[in-house]
Amino acid sequence: MLTPENLQKIKSFIQKIGELKNEISQIDEKLTQEFDASLLEKRGKIEEKVEKFEQMKKLVNDLQEVEDIISSESDPEILALALEEKKSIERNLEKLLSEIEEEEESGRKAKRNTCIVEIRAGVGGEEAALFAADLFRMYSKFAEKMGWKIKLIYERKSDLGGIKEISFIMEGKNVYDFMINEAGVHRVQRVPLTEASGRIHTSTAAVAVLEEPEDIDIKIDPKDLEIETFRASGPGGQHVNKTDSAVRVKHIPTGIVIVCQDERSQHMNKEKALRLLKARLFQIEKEKLERGILEKKKQQIGSAERSEKLRTYNFMQNRVTDHRLGVTLYRLEDILDGDLDLLYKSHQENGDK
Repeated sequence: MLTPENLQKIKSFIQKIGELKNEISQIDEKLTQEFDASLLEKRGKIEEKVEKFEQMKKLVNDLQEVEDIISSESDPEILALALEEKKSIERNLEKLLSEIEEEEESGRKAKRNTCIVEIRAGVGGEEAALFAADLFRMYSKFAEKMGWKIKLIYERKSDLGGIKEISFIMEGKNVYDFMINEAGVHRVQRVPLTEASGRIHTSTAAVAVLEEPEDIDIKIDPKDLEIETFRASGPGGQHVNKTDSAVRVKHIPTGIVIVCQDERSQHMNKEKALRLLKARLFQIEKEKLERGILEKKKQQIGSAERSEKLRTYNFMQNRVTDHRLGVTLYRLEDILDGDLDLLYKSHQENGDK
C-alpha cells in the first residue's frame, strides 16, 4: 500500500509536467535559432522525465477509478478483482517512483563532480596575495594528483605576482564533497619577502566553494544582464589582445559583476562568466532557503580576519594545523606541494584509534 509520503511525492512530480513541457518549448525555440548539441541532449532528458511523469499521472487516474469501484461495488467477485487491480496499480506506481528517485539521486551525485572555487586575499596586503597564490598552487597540484581538471574563470594579480582574487572551475569525481571542507579562512605565519627586519607576519586568504547548478535550476532573464566586451591584457599590460575577447557581465537585479578574460574566444569567456554567475545566484537561493541571504557564504569565509581561521600554515615551524579537524602535521612543504590529503588521512587515523 502506498504511504501518504509517497503519494505526496507522486503528486509533486505530476505537478511538474506543465513546467517541463514549457521548458521543452523554450529549448525548441532556441534550437530554431542555433543548433546546439548540449541543448538537444538536455531536451531528450526532459522528455524522458515528462514521459515517466505522464505514466505516473495515468496510473493515479486508474487508481482513482478502481477506488471508486471498490467504494460503490457490492458484488464480491467484482470487488475482489478491483482490489487485486488496486494492488497491481500501487505496485507499478511504487516501482515508477523508485526509478524516478534513483535518477534524481544520480543527477545530484553528478553535480558533486564539479564546483566553483574562489580564493581572495584577506588581511595582510601584498603578503596575503602571495599566500592566496600559494593556496591556488596547492589546489592545482592536488587536483593533478587526483586526476581532476581546473578551468580558470578570472584572476586578478598583485604587483609582486600574488593573487588578489581568483575564480576557477574544478571537475572530477566527488570534487565538491572534498572541496567544501576547504571553505573558510586560511592563515599564514611567516616572514614576508617584503619584510627587511625579519619580523613574522600573519596574513589570511579566504576560500569559498560554490555548488554548480544545472541549467534547469537557475534561469537568467537576458533582460537582466548588461554584457560588455573589452580587450584582455596580460601581466603589466603586456600580451594585449587585438580583439575584444574579454567579457564583463553584470546581473542588474543583484549587482553581481563577473569578469572573464582567460580564454581567447569572446564566446568561451561569456560562457564561463555566465557559468560563474549561475553558481553565485544558485548559492544565494540556497542561502535564502537555509539561513538567509549571504549567511552561508559568510559562514564559509567569515570576514577574513586573522582571528577567524580554518587552517594555519606556520613556515617557521614547518607546521600546518587544521583547526576544524583538530590535526597538526609538521609537513608544510608537502601539503603546499599538493599532498593535501595528508591532513584528512591523519584525521581518519586519529579517529580510528
